[in-house]
Amino acid sequence: MDRLDPAAPPIMVAPVTHPPRIWKFWGTALWGLFIFVALFAGQLVVVAWLVLRQEGPFDLAAAIHVVGGGLTISLSVIMGMPAALGAIWIATRLSRTPFAQYLALRWSSWRDLAIGVGALVVLVAGWDLLSRALGREVAPGFMVDVLKSARADGALWLLVIAFCVAAPVSEEFFARGFLYRGWSESFLKVPGAILLSSLVWTALHLQYDWFFFGQVFSIGLLLGWLRHRSNSTWLTVVVHGLNNLAATLQSIWLAGAS
Repeated sequence: MDRLDPAAPPIMVAPVTHPPRIWKFWGTALWGLFIFVALFAGQLVVVAWLVLRQEGPFDLAAAIHVVGGGLTISLSVIMGMPAALGAIWIATRLSRTPFAQYLALRWSSWRDLAIGVGALVVLVAGWDLLSRALGREVAPGFMVDVLKSARADGALWLLVIAFCVAAPVSEEFFARGFLYRGWSESFLKVPGAILLSSLVWTALHLQYDWFFFGQVFSIGLLLGWLRHRSNSTWLTVVVHGLNNLAATLQSIWLAGAS
C-alpha cells in the first residue's frame, strides 16, 4: 500500500542504455569492406549510366572510351563520396558513437597544419627528384590523359572538384577516420593502424604503377602520422586536398605543354 501513498515518491527504474563502442580489428575490417563496396557501387552507378546513355547499338570501343573519359571519372569520384559517407554513417551509428566523434572531425592547430604542409612539400619534392634521377615522368601519364579528356569535354572544373575535394573527403574519412580509429584501438596499436590503413588507401589507387604506388604509400604514412599527432581527420583532409591540387595543377601544365 506504500505505493498508493501520495506522500511517497514513485520508484523510478532507469532505462537500460548501451555504452558507445569502437569497432576493433575485425569489426573495422568487415565494416571497411562494406564501406569500400558502397564507394565502388556509387562510382559504378555513374559509369554504367554514362555508358548506357549512348545512342545506337552497344559499341565496346566507345564504352571503353567513355569509362576512361575525364567527365566519367570526375562524376564517379564525386558520386562515390556520398555513398562512402553513408556507409560510414551506418557503421558509426550502430556503434552508438557520434559520427564526428568516431572520425575525429575536429579542427587542428595552425602549427599542425604548417607541419603537415611542410612535411608534404619535402616528401613530394624528394619523390620528384628521385623520378627525375631515374628518368621517369614526374606526373603519372594517367593523370595527364584524364585532364586532357576533361578539358576536351569542358569538365576540367568538375575534375578539380572531384580530385581536390570529393576524393580527399571520402578517402580520408574512410582511411584515416574510420579504419585508423578502429585499428589503433585494437592489438595493432597506433603504428600498426598507420601502416595498415596506408596500405588499404594505397590499394585504392590501382591506376598507378609500382613507383607511384610507393609515393602514395609514403604520403599515406605521413597522413597517418598527422592523424595521430593532431587527433584531427580534417587536418588530413586538408593536406590530402592540397597534395591533389598541386598534382592536378602540375598535370594541367604538363597536359598543356604536350
